[in-house]
Amino acid sequence: MTPDIIIHTGKLTTFDNAAPSAQAMAITGGLITAVGNDADILALAGPQTKMLDAQGGTVLPGIIDSHVHLFGGSVELEMLDLYGVKGLEEMKTRILPYAAANPDDQMVFCVMADYDILGTGATLTRQDLDQILPDRPLAMFAPDHHTVWANTAALRAVGMLEGGKVDAGSEIVMGDDGQASGALLEPGAYGPVLALTRYGGRDMMGLTTGKDPVPPATPAQREMDKDAIERGLKHCAAQGITGLHLMDGNTYQLKLLSELEAEGRLIIRCNVPFHMKGTDPLEWLTTQAPLMRDHTQTEMVRCSHVKMFIDGVVESGTALMLHPYPADLGKDGNTGDEVFTQEHFVKCCVEADRLGFQIAVHAIGDAGVRRTIDAYDAAQKANGTRDSRHRIEHLEVMHVDDIPRLAQLGIVASIQPGHAPIGHIFPPGAIGQCIHPEQIKGAYAWQTIRDTGAKVIFSTDWPVIPVDVMPNIRAAIAPLDLGEDWPDQTQSLTDTLASYTRDNAWAEFAEHKRGRIKVGLQADVVVMDRDLFALAADRITEANAATTICDGKVTYQAQ
Repeated sequence: MTPDIIIHTGKLTTFDNAAPSAQAMAITGGLITAVGNDADILALAGPQTKMLDAQGGTVLPGIIDSHVHLFGGSVELEMLDLYGVKGLEEMKTRILPYAAANPDDQMVFCVMADYDILGTGATLTRQDLDQILPDRPLAMFAPDHHTVWANTAALRAVGMLEGGKVDAGSEIVMGDDGQASGALLEPGAYGPVLALTRYGGRDMMGLTTGKDPVPPATPAQREMDKDAIERGLKHCAAQGITGLHLMDGNTYQLKLLSELEAEGRLIIRCNVPFHMKGTDPLEWLTTQAPLMRDHTQTEMVRCSHVKMFIDGVVESGTALMLHPYPADLGKDGNTGDEVFTQEHFVKCCVEADRLGFQIAVHAIGDAGVRRTIDAYDAAQKANGTRDSRHRIEHLEVMHVDDIPRLAQLGIVASIQPGHAPIGHIFPPGAIGQCIHPEQIKGAYAWQTIRDTGAKVIFSTDWPVIPVDVMPNIRAAIAPLDLGEDWPDQTQSLTDTLASYTRDNAWAEFAEHKRGRIKVGLQADVVVMDRDLFALAADRITEANAATTICDGKVTYQAQ
């Protein structure tokens, strides 16, 4: 058959050991049908073949971002971004015009507000936000999405000004005056505030509750939500992304994606998890997870993994630690907040494994990571060893004794280079105030983990950081130097690209379908606008996707 698309004059990095490089490739009927030199591939062209001249740029298997929150990230493209804003006056300068331009919003909602946004080391309070908008609900997300700060009007609107009951691991921080301070830690505390946002919190329910909206979304709201997700998918395609592993999920989001696929609007492959919360009984997992998995299983959208949280984040003192946080961070003796009891967590991991699910667990602190490894070990002992490819998401701080256990148990290390203090995105000195010097050796230990033989995959955790691929690659291959106390964890460009393509396909059990440029595999491909291997590491962000192809269809083309 005559090819639908030919890509030529490129520098193909195939990740196919039999032919690791090439100049050109042909795509026919959604599959890669030829890979080789320009002369041989160009000779296959017919009058209807679309010719793509890579102009010497790197051609890769499609980028797969293996940890995102698609619905929330899509919605946040519309929100006021406070990244880099410092001080109350600059906050006013940014927020007041945005509030005036959106008079119909029940609450003014901002994102990417730094924990140290006041710039003085002071803790942001509702009284600070009252100085900006005293009579209209105002709230803002921390970049990690584990803390929301709300003003008095927002807290009063949801009945939380006097505090209230929240899930284990969450907290309404109370002030000295006996009322809520404005800081809401973890989804169990901030969920009610999100209900005041433009999308009624539907975009975050896969994270906050794992349940569907109550009351159900109206037909108009469903269309609004699908339109937002479609905008997010187009934004991802512009980065060269052809696959997404979602890390929040409910049946509602799965159905929205299925509808988008039926309407021809789903341009990226999406894997949606069943979200099991620490407050859910084991029976919920046993009965509901298989139903969600059975609902949709196509090449474009499916459910095959269970997502759980074992802890919070270091910056708010909610990640589980083996030793108390430094005394100047929060309460004396604080070792983090338990989201699951360990007994319940182990039972959930054993049951999810028994049901044949892949498991992905958010674990950031060294105690949280150890608990997760122990639970996966217990699942193997209970059910027998299988090719489970269970994952730990983030593992930002590990005890060095636990690092070899990842490879020993076949656990996948799912890492977000841009999260690290060496990643150029967040303040480099902030994390050092939250951990002890002896913990640094096992913190953000990308290469140390890789050297043990454990599988390492890369992602962004969008919208915690932008879904843009190249800044995250820069974080991996050109990290900041924080001094001799911090081991060098610099990644090679080849390893980094593999962790973003081939290995992410492997992590979704699709290594025989995609993730390499090889005849017979699905045509998920990105053509970059320059040769990545010719760029200095710290200049990698100069490169952009020129063309993105998913399932043999062009989903993005630079103008």
